Amino acid sequence: MRVSSGFIPTVKETPADAVIPSHQLMIRAGMVRALAAGVYAYLPLCYRSFKKAMEIIRQEMDAIGAQELHLPALSPIELWEETGRVKAFGDILFHLKNRPLVLAPTHEEVICWLAKNHISSYKEMPQIWYQIQTKFRNEPRPRSGVLRGRQFIMKDSYSLDSTWNGLDKSYDLHAQAYKKIFARCGLNFFIVGASSGAMGGTGSQEFMMESNAGEDIIAVSADNSNAANVEVATSRVPAAPRDSESKALKEVRTPNIKTIDQLAEFLTVDHNRLAKSVVYWADETPVLVLMLGNDELNEAKLMTAMGTEVRPIEAEKLLALTGADGGSIGPVGLRERTPASAKFKIVADNRLRGANNLISGANKNDFHIMNIDLERDCTIDSYYDLRTINPGEESPNDTGPLRVVKGVELGHIFKLGTKYADALHAKFLDENGKEQPIIMGSYGIGVERIIACHIEQNHDENGIIWDKSLAPFMFHLVAVGTKSKTVIEASEQLYAAMQAAGLEVLFDDRTDVSPGFKFKDADLLGMPFQVIVGEKNLAQGKIEIKVRKTGERSFVEKESLILHLKSLIED
Repeated sequence: MRVSSGFIPTVKETPADAVIPSHQLMIRAGMVRALAAGVYAYLPLCYRSFKKAMEIIRQEMDAIGAQELHLPALSPIELWEETGRVKAFGDILFHLKNRPLVLAPTHEEVICWLAKNHISSYKEMPQIWYQIQTKFRNEPRPRSGVLRGRQFIMKDSYSLDSTWNGLDKSYDLHAQAYKKIFARCGLNFFIVGASSGAMGGTGSQEFMMESNAGEDIIAVSADNSNAANVEVATSRVPAAPRDSESKALKEVRTPNIKTIDQLAEFLTVDHNRLAKSVVYWADETPVLVLMLGNDELNEAKLMTAMGTEVRPIEAEKLLALTGADGGSIGPVGLRERTPASAKFKIVADNRLRGANNLISGANKNDFHIMNIDLERDCTIDSYYDLRTINPGEESPNDTGPLRVVKGVELGHIFKLGTKYADALHAKFLDENGKEQPIIMGSYGIGVERIIACHIEQNHDENGIIWDKSLAPFMFHLVAVGTKSKTVIEASEQLYAAMQAAGLEVLFDDRTDVSPGFKFKDADLLGMPFQVIVGEKNLAQGKIEIKVRKTGERSFVEKESLILHLKSLIED
């Protein structure tokens, strides 16, 4: 490809609205242009890298026996209503005006519909189907360039199994394939336990890259052997103490106390004696959640525990239900104070299991109850891990303190189980002739994210530094001194020879820009190797080679150049 006739609209200045390096460099290197917020045109250099990433994905997916198909981006809204995900996705789901259709952000429903109509026996499974397809999500605040857009390219695959052991095998196949894909793309990544969120299911893992551009918060042990999204992360922290004697309940006046810190100071007690109450709706059921001291409730964990969407109870509704404001709610006598039609469910964090001599709200403003024994004075329906971990807490596998970092999700794998098959009645006959729901898994990779994350990890002050696996071109041929007939002829001959040898080469043949301008563009575009044709070196029968990543320069005899370039690719 010749730069003079190619479409590579590079720019010198960093765009004002581009904050992260990948966004800045993809615009400056002429890779993308924003058509609208979160909607990008992918220009030739960018799409060449996309195709390389997609080819790696295809090779590794095919290697585990997956079959590629292509599903419609439009799907009937009825499928989404049957699975309850119209509500779960909310405004993120694109609806077509005057048509009962949605633009699919993912394809579990369509896969399940397909399986329902064409798989009837356990003998027809396992199956793994995948596609590389455009998806649509109405992100309220698209940002970070292509990392969070409203239209994006995704590899999504789906496993269909007749047994739970089969699902485990399909899940493990994808986990191994993903490791190979990201490694081949030259990415440094780690795997974290994650929340299934709106996808539902019995388990999930995320493949993450540590980056300040990330929107996910990850807890990582000191040796990187344990990592988890904070939505599911755990740590080793002591439980609340249980004294040998449970004291008698005592109501105390606590005027104008609004926070746990104020309460601890007012009563001169440690935080591990305080049972903080937070109140939520789980669907239409009110839930009192008890947390120890200043522990922060993790809403994702609460949603998993409740098995449904949760949201804070409105202040006025809480007052109407209990007669008290949020800072004064507690577990003792709560159910007796509320109408029969709105009985509270009471759950507590694991750190409070079996605790006594606690202090919590008295269910009337400006009062608290002291010496609460959770086993004696109230009924806790269930205990769960509900807290958000804090940096510096011991990792659950005793490998040192946890650090909390930002991460970008590269891929996500889910064990969906029978959630979608149950909702859409996708069944098969097992070996005993009994109907069973198809057991599913779902597995996604963001193609744009592979490229953007690669740039986030591989750049310097001059531009992109491509790994050989994803580089739009392997070589950047630069003709220096284009007023020289010798340089022009040698460059043209070398370009033809490189093409004939099957080498990927971008040829900067421009005659209207200076050598300095060409070198700046070459570093900005970041191809792995620069092949520089200059008059002085030609006079000695040599061509200069620069390695973009290291800046290392060497001089190769012109006659042996092609063999040398091939060896660079194989090295």
